[in-house]
Amino acid sequence: MKHSPAFLILVKDALKRVTEISLSEADARLTSGDPVVLLDVREESEWAKAHAKDAQYLGKGVLERDLETRFPNKDTEIIMYCGGGYRSALTCDAAQKMGYTNVKSLENGYRGMIAADWPMES
Repeated sequence: MKHSPAFLILVKDALKRVTEISLSEADARLTSGDPVVLLDVREESEWAKAHAKDAQYLGKGVLERDLETRFPNKDTEIIMYCGGGYRSALTCDAAQKMGYTNVKSLENGYRGMIAADWPMES
């Protein structure tokens, strides 16, 4: 997908403040036994087609509105993913501005998960 220059500037700026996590690092965190949330922040139509197994959904469009209700503990470890890692960088940045201290953006997002044969469900 071709992204607009202004969108890419926003993402580049957010990535200065956001921690990205690789797929292998995410897998290690999710299988560690520690409580970790895998959060899909794509559009609802993308989620409905398919999503990572055991992921939870909270779309980018309502994240700021609903994040505190869903995850009141701001130390909750949350790994966010989107289609390619851009929107999740923006949502992690927003969450951090809201006081969340342990959010990470999944590098390459859903596309990376598909390429790595990550378990999916629909």
